[in-house]
Amino acid sequence: MSQLQIVFDGESLITPQSIATEFTSSRSEFYDEQFATGKAELALILQIAQQQFAQELDPKKIIHRLAGALHETRAKFHPSVWQELIPIAQNHPVSDFFLQDPFTRWSFEKPRGYSGDAQLLDFIYGHPSVAGEIAKASPVGKALYDYTKDASSSVAVRERRDLLTQHVDQIAAERGGEAEVLTIAAGHLREANRSVALKEGRIKRWVALDQDPFSVGSITRDFRGTSVEAIDGSVRGILTRAHKLGKFDFVYAAGLYDYLPHNVAVKLTRRCLQMLKPNGVFLFANFATDIGVDGYMETFMNWALLLRSQSDMWRIVNESVDGSNFETHVTFGENRNVVYATVQKRA
Repeated sequence: MSQLQIVFDGESLITPQSIATEFTSSRSEFYDEQFATGKAELALILQIAQQQFAQELDPKKIIHRLAGALHETRAKFHPSVWQELIPIAQNHPVSDFFLQDPFTRWSFEKPRGYSGDAQLLDFIYGHPSVAGEIAKASPVGKALYDYTKDASSSVAVRERRDLLTQHVDQIAAERGGEAEVLTIAAGHLREANRSVALKEGRIKRWVALDQDPFSVGSITRDFRGTSVEAIDGSVRGILTRAHKLGKFDFVYAAGLYDYLPHNVAVKLTRRCLQMLKPNGVFLFANFATDIGVDGYMETFMNWALLLRSQSDMWRIVNESVDGSNFETHVTFGENRNVVYATVQKRA
């Protein structure tokens, strides 16, 4: 797999350092005891998985058992202990089996230089652009991919895409062809592929902003001749008003807040609300705190997210809005792996 690294030279506030800082926590009084116990439990979990692969058992059953065990281990121990257990899992010989899954391998290796890139999401969507990687996978890898692409977190991502499409089409219908939409951290903008309003030319302007030049290029190519305008831009650019974007009927950031520390999330939310027209809506989403595959994601996929509860989302909303000027809602998605916040500006 080619390693086309993207260097974020300070334009982005989403850096490996910022994410690492969020996961840093002081060691508890019983750290040494907990770490010894956790290390022993993890060793047993990994050994069982390795033995099952050697016995050529069903890979989907192996990963299902392991993902559940890692989830329980992650929840059991202090965050400082869990952070020390992650590299132990990643360096265990059993990782060679899990990395045969093209989805897991892409996430772990990060060919674009960062977590959660648009091509990674295409593995979840089953997009034709990843068909070659899947075809090259070993039989074990294909079986593991059949599991990871339908894990609860993956189902939630596909649900999120379809929900965004519904929001866009609903707002386009309400605005009578004059709707203006802004997507922040747009990725490949796959939700636009399903938009009836876009297909029928009922969206006046759809600005898709992303800091990854590969994503910007993909959007430019795929939506040429439509109202979609791809812009190379970052969170920092939005906060510093470097991008002269105007006002919008719908602004959303679907996968971005998973990587934003609380203070940056509040600043971005406030700025997005300033870009709303009267009756405009801002939506942001975040993976919820009780994802069943969180342990697997953080170990073998090397994919760390800032998970948030409903109360965490309300904190962001409440610190960002003037309650008299906005109507606010926080709700879970259908499978409760993603939590959504919507803020509508009053006319």
